[in-house]
Amino acid sequence: MQGDEFAPSRDGARPWAFAALAGSVLGTAIQLQQAALWGWACYAALLIAGMAGLAVLWRFSRRQGPVAQWARAVPLIALIALVLGAAVGAAVAGLRAAATLEDALSPALEGRDLSVVGVVTQMPQRIDGGLRLRLAVESARMADTSQAPVRLPPILLLGWYGDAGFSFGSSSSGSRGTAALLANLANPPHAGERWRMTVRLKAPHGNLNPHGFDYELWLWEQGVRATGYVRTGARDAVPERLGATWQYPIEGARETVRDAIFARVPDARDAGVVAALATGDQSAIDRADWDVFRVTGVAHLMAISGVHVTMFAWLAGAAIAWLWRRSPALMLRWPAQRAALVGGVLSAALYALFSGWGVPSQRTVLMLGTVALLRLSGLRWPWLHVLLCACAAVVAIDPWALTQAGFWLSFVAVGVLFAADSAFNGKVQRSGLGSRAIGLFREQWIVTLALAPLTLLLFHQVSVVGLLANLVAIPWVTLVVTPLSLLGVLAPPLWHAAAAAVGLLGTLLQWLAGLPWASVSLPASPVWAGACGVAGGLLLAMRLPWTVRLQGFVLLLPVLLWQTPRPAADEFELLAADIGQGSAVLVRTATHSLLFDAGPRYSPVSDAGQRVVVPLLRALGERLDAVVLSHRDSDHTGGAAAVLAAQPQAQVLGSSQAGDSPRPVHRCVAGEHWTWDGVHFEFLHPLETDYARTGLTANALSCVLRIGNGRAAALLTGDIERAQEAALVRRTEQNALEADVLLVPHHGSKSSSSQELLDAVHPRIAWAQAGYRNRFGHPAAVVRERYVRSGVDFVDSPRCGAIRWRSEQPRQWLCERDVARRYWHHEVPALDTQRGNSS
Repeated sequence: MQGDEFAPSRDGARPWAFAALAGSVLGTAIQLQQAALWGWACYAALLIAGMAGLAVLWRFSRRQGPVAQWARAVPLIALIALVLGAAVGAAVAGLRAAATLEDALSPALEGRDLSVVGVVTQMPQRIDGGLRLRLAVESARMADTSQAPVRLPPILLLGWYGDAGFSFGSSSSGSRGTAALLANLANPPHAGERWRMTVRLKAPHGNLNPHGFDYELWLWEQGVRATGYVRTGARDAVPERLGATWQYPIEGARETVRDAIFARVPDARDAGVVAALATGDQSAIDRADWDVFRVTGVAHLMAISGVHVTMFAWLAGAAIAWLWRRSPALMLRWPAQRAALVGGVLSAALYALFSGWGVPSQRTVLMLGTVALLRLSGLRWPWLHVLLCACAAVVAIDPWALTQAGFWLSFVAVGVLFAADSAFNGKVQRSGLGSRAIGLFREQWIVTLALAPLTLLLFHQVSVVGLLANLVAIPWVTLVVTPLSLLGVLAPPLWHAAAAAVGLLGTLLQWLAGLPWASVSLPASPVWAGACGVAGGLLLAMRLPWTVRLQGFVLLLPVLLWQTPRPAADEFELLAADIGQGSAVLVRTATHSLLFDAGPRYSPVSDAGQRVVVPLLRALGERLDAVVLSHRDSDHTGGAAAVLAAQPQAQVLGSSQAGDSPRPVHRCVAGEHWTWDGVHFEFLHPLETDYARTGLTANALSCVLRIGNGRAAALLTGDIERAQEAALVRRTEQNALEADVLLVPHHGSKSSSSQELLDAVHPRIAWAQAGYRNRFGHPAAVVRERYVRSGVDFVDSPRCGAIRWRSEQPRQWLCERDVARRYWHHEVPALDTQRGNSS
C-alpha cells in the first residue's frame, strides 16, 4: 500500500479526505461570490453529484488489490476530491441561501402598519434613543383591517423608540432617550416574553460603499429578512405584553446578568466592558471606547473571543481535574486527564452559548472539540489538518463566516502560532518564569507581525502601539478582568473589582491612543497586493532561515507602497457616497480632493462621517484640501465633526453661520473660483447680498458648485429650491450652466428640479442622494418622471449604492450595487415610487 493515495496515514487520516474538506471551504467561498442564486434543482443536482463522487472515493479507499494499483496510477486523486468537496460546499451554501431568500418580506407589506405577535429571542439592546429587539414572529395581520393573516419573515429586527419611531434630530443624547423610554414603560420587554405590537417594516436595506461595511450581509447572516420599528403613536395600539415563555432561557439569563452589572457598577463605560466580557453584549461598550480599542489594537479582547473561551476551558478543566482526583471511585472509572479534557470543552461550549454563540466562540469550541476527540482516540494529526477540520466545521455551520474579518484573523493567528511554535517543530521549550515571559513576548510579536498586512487589507489601518498595548492588555484582560467579570455572577461585588481593573487599563490605552503615531492608515490595496502582503507577514513569522524570512519584506512592498489611482491631469472624478438621506460627494483631481457635504447625523451619537465618510476616505488614502458644507441642515453637515477631526488640514467652505461648524467657515459666494490640476471650480450661488437678506431659509443659501474642464462638467446644487433655480438661470450666461452630471437639488423634492433648470443644465445623468423609503418621499415620482421625460438618466442611491463617474467617460457611471452585487443584496422594486412611509 506504500504510495497509495487512498491509504490512511499512520495517524489514521486519509489525504483525500482532507482534500475534500479543503474543497468544501473553497466551494463555499466560490458560492458566496454569486450575484444571483441558481434554482433549487441546480444546487440539489450539484449536491447529489458531489456526495456520490465522495462516496465512490470512500468505497474505493477501503478496497485492496487492483484498486490500490489504480489509485497509485492516478496522481490527481486529491484534486478530484478537492473538486467534489467544492461541489458539496457550494451546493450546501446555495441551498441554505435559497431557503433564506424564501423568507423575504413581500414588497406590498413595506411601510404598512402590521399587528404582530411574537417572542423576544434575544436580550434587548440599548441603542440611540431606544431599544433594539429581535422578534420571532408567531402571527401577523394588517393593523387597520380584519383581513386574513399575512406572512412575514420568521425573524424581525425592530427599533423601539420613545417618539413614535423616530430618534433623528433629537436634542437629547441617545442614553437619555433610552432611559426616558424605559422609564415610561411599565413592563419593558425581556428575552423570552411574548408581545403583541404594531410595527412598520421594510426589506433589509443598507448603505453600500466601496470598502464599506455590508449591513445587508450582516442581517442575512443573522437570519433577519425584515427590519422596522414599533409604532407608539397616539393612534397606534399600545404594545402589549402577553406573558412569559420558557423559550430562550439562556438569553434571559444573559439579560439578567447584564442588567445586574449596570445596576451595580456606577460607571456606565466600565460597566459596559464588564458586561461585554461576561455576556457577550458588545453594544454595551461605549463608541468612544471602541475607538480607543481599535487604535490600540486590543478590540479583539473586548468581545468574547477565542482567547476568552480557551481560558475558560483551561480553568474549568483544571478545576474538574482537581475535584476528580479527590474521588478514588471516579479515578478508577476514568482518568482525571480525560475527565478534565471533556469537562473543559463542555464548559467552554456552555460559556460560548451564554456569551451569544458568536462566530469566534463557535470556531474555538469546534477547534477545542476536534483536539479533544483526537486525543481521546489516540490520534495525532498535523496541526494543519486540525485547523482545516475546525475551519470546515465553522463554514458548514455558518457559510457566511468566510466574509467576516474576525474569521480570517483568528484562523491565520492560530495557524501562525502553530507553525512557529517550538512544540510543533520538534524542539523542547525551556521552563521557568523568564522563559515563559520571553515566549509570551515572542508569540505576541509573531502574531502582530503576521497579522499586520491582513489587518491593513481588511481595515486599511493598523495599530503601531498594538504590540505594547497587547503585551499588557492580553494577560490583564484574560487573567484578571474576564475571570472577575464571570465570577461576579456568583459573587456580584467582584464586578466592582472588574470595573476598577477596566479603568486602570483604560487609562493606559487612552494615553497610547493619544500618541500622534498610534496607528497608521494606508489605502486599500487590490486583492493580489493584499495576498502578497499576507504571505510576506507569514514568511517573516515562520521559523525559517533569516535569508528566507527577509524575503517577506519584498512581498510587503505592494501593500506598503500602493496608492489609489487618481485622475490624469485636466481630468476629475466624482464619488457620491451612499449615506442614506443626505449628501456627501467626493471630488478628486490629479493631486487634490474636495468633499461636498459630509452626510447626515443618524442620531445624537452616530453620523455618516464616522460610519461611512471617514472609513471611505481612509480606504482611498484621501487627504482633503477642502470641505464644502452647502448649508446648515443636519443631513448635509451631520458628519462634519468626524470628517474634520480626521482631516484637520482641510479648509472649510460653506454658507453655514457661526456655530454650525466645528471650525471657522469661509463663505461660499457666487463668482469665487479656483483651478486644481487644470480643473475649474466655481461657486454659482448664493450671492453676497443673499447673506444680508432676511427670511431666507438655509436651503435658499445652499452653495452651488460647478466643476468642469472644458470637455465635461458637474453641477452640485445642495438643497436649492425653485426660486433659487430660477434666479440662477436668469443671471447665468447662456450654456454656462450646462453639465454632464447634476446632483439633483434637495434629493428630488417636489420643491426643486424645475423644468427651467433642467433645460438650462441639460444634464446627461442626474443623481439623487436619498435614503431608502425615507419619510420625505425623496425622490418624488413626479420629479423622477420630469427627468426621464427630458431624456436624462436618473440614478438614485437606494437602487445604485455609491455612484462613481469620471470626466474621461462622461456618458458612463458605475453603481456599487452593480459592481459588488451579491445575492443577499436587496434590489429595490423597479416601480417603487418611494411613498413617504418611513420604515
